[in-house]
Amino acid sequence: MKHLLKLGDLTPDEVFSILNLADQLKYERKNHIEHPLLKGKKLGMIFQKSSTRTRVSFEAGMIELGGSALFLSDRDLQIGRGEPIKDTIRVLSRYLDGIMIRTFKQSDVEELAAYGSIPIINGLTDYCHPCQVLADLMTIREYKGSLKGLKLCFIGDGNNMANSLIVGGIKTGMEVAIGCPDSYRPAEDVVEWAKKNGTLTITSDIMKAAEGADVVYTDVWASMGQESEKAEREKVFKKYCVDSKLMAVAKMDAMVLHCLPAHRGEEITEEVFESHAEEIFDEAENRLHAQKAVLVKLLK
Repeated sequence: MKHLLKLGDLTPDEVFSILNLADQLKYERKNHIEHPLLKGKKLGMIFQKSSTRTRVSFEAGMIELGGSALFLSDRDLQIGRGEPIKDTIRVLSRYLDGIMIRTFKQSDVEELAAYGSIPIINGLTDYCHPCQVLADLMTIREYKGSLKGLKLCFIGDGNNMANSLIVGGIKTGMEVAIGCPDSYRPAEDVVEWAKKNGTLTITSDIMKAAEGADVVYTDVWASMGQESEKAEREKVFKKYCVDSKLMAVAKMDAMVLHCLPAHRGEEITEEVFESHAEEIFDEAENRLHAQKAVLVKLLK
């Protein structure tokens, strides 16, 4: 494991190794056991998309591991003024021990890895969100005890979250069901991979998708960068809401997860969100622990 560009690059053993280390680091933190495993290490954090959880969890994680993190917005870098990515990373590789980037194009992340000489971590692209899904898998395992054999259902846009949940779910032995409009399906290469490697259902019938689910997951209808599509998406996704009626067809002890921020009354009702708030905010906390595990695996 040289980088974390997408979950598809990791073996199931590598995924579980990250989850196991995340559990250990969480245990140590809760018991006030310091773990300065990255003392003296420096992480550059490039943000072309802003974020609450990504920035704070990575920065706090590096501090807790004994290292430091530098916040780099595209307004502060020459990359925002037209410098080629391949030139930027060849310079930053000489200053830093690793880069986390939150951006739009997956190709930008791949280019950083191709031309740099330090580990690259994908903090989010329009194609996938591996760090979030590692935290999701960690949370599901905490509540359910194991992952194999569970049914994971995602309701909403077949976006970066759906892509990564499909891969992460199947690599850890889960059945995955996606409830989405026909014109908003997950990436075709992800779907083709899933058909060869596990059990995936994609349907516009959200009740069918959620039937017998152990975990119900949702995300906003319009992600960052899709603001101009908001009105159209509200029409398309009006029926794609996680509400009590949908939860009634899932298992009685089904979890609800949301990568946040949540738009109550749109993709999820206030009632369902608040009744599962502990799970959702444990999931948000686990971004810190899962990402610390990734940092240790790549930078130590």
